[in-house]
Amino acid sequence: MTTTTTTFVRRALVAVLAMVLVSFWSARADAANVGGTGVTGADSITRVTLAAGRDIPPGVTVDLLRRTMILAAGEKRYLRGRLEATSSTTGIVGLTQRVRCLNAAGATVPVVAASARNHEGSDATTYAIPGHLPLYADLLLTAPTAGVYTCVLQGTAYSTLPGTYHLTAVAGSTWLEADDTDRTGARWWQNPACESADLTGACTYVGGGPARRDAWVFYDDGTPVHQWQAHPDAATVSARANVELTTCYQGTSSCSDAMEAYPRGENAVVDTRFEFIQLDTTGHACRTHSTSARRTVTDDAHHSVGYSALSGIPIDSACGTRTFLMRVYVKHVSGQTVKIDGVQSGITSLTNGIALNHFS
Repeated sequence: MTTTTTTFVRRALVAVLAMVLVSFWSARADAANVGGTGVTGADSITRVTLAAGRDIPPGVTVDLLRRTMILAAGEKRYLRGRLEATSSTTGIVGLTQRVRCLNAAGATVPVVAASARNHEGSDATTYAIPGHLPLYADLLLTAPTAGVYTCVLQGTAYSTLPGTYHLTAVAGSTWLEADDTDRTGARWWQNPACESADLTGACTYVGGGPARRDAWVFYDDGTPVHQWQAHPDAATVSARANVELTTCYQGTSSCSDAMEAYPRGENAVVDTRFEFIQLDTTGHACRTHSTSARRTVTDDAHHSVGYSALSGIPIDSACGTRTFLMRVYVKHVSGQTVKIDGVQSGITSLTNGIALNHFS
């Protein structure tokens, strides 16, 4: 097979990929793969690290790491997972990472935090380490009742490629962090329902044609606008938001058909600005803290998560309140229309935000 033919087949196969987030059979983590723990940071966070590489075969959700906690009703824990994956093939393979917490009965609570991107092959040179794709997911767990909770870092691979292949979670670089104590007063945001294929047109899009030119995530996308109160004893606050975008090339099964304007290979460029705003007594902006980025989402990657964080934010007493507003501005610059991914299957959140108090 010629190089040109190989490239055509590779692209034709990946063109039918969708970010599938349905429930796969879940393989339990091998206890031998769980490394030691260590407490880091002023907020007492424990990191559990993958001690040996773990293969992720296609169509199977693999439990990679876990953390079990005994919580009181209403107690909160902030969790962050990192999955770094290599691939056994030069073809394109979808990768989804999840942080999922289960109660003693095995039910998921309250929501699954996920991020996804196509692994562009063992020969990919667009990552910081060639062939190594890292994904992050953040979750705020609030215990609905007192009991035992087990939180799991999971990985899923999916593709239409023929033959045998797998992704591998990289030892040492794959980890799960969790708070050791109550994360008092923390708040979780997530945007509205948006299924992978979007057959009902419920998702928010930015781009050309019928799409919006820009959008405010958590503000004008159908999310109830929430004003968060920093704790009276907090010295500073921090905030982060993860926004998942998907390119809508012709023939993809990940977007509404009306949003597919260009053939695969056009790619997309968007500008994003994450804002965390302290309000005054009239409900208007008093102090705006923000971070901006221009992002290119390639059709090979297809899905891309923008991770934004603001830390060490002082609470200005001159504003007269300890009230904050979170939002993310997304503006289309060029190329493919992009979908702002939301909650799938009623429980899996791909775009979300967290606000945290810090007491020292």
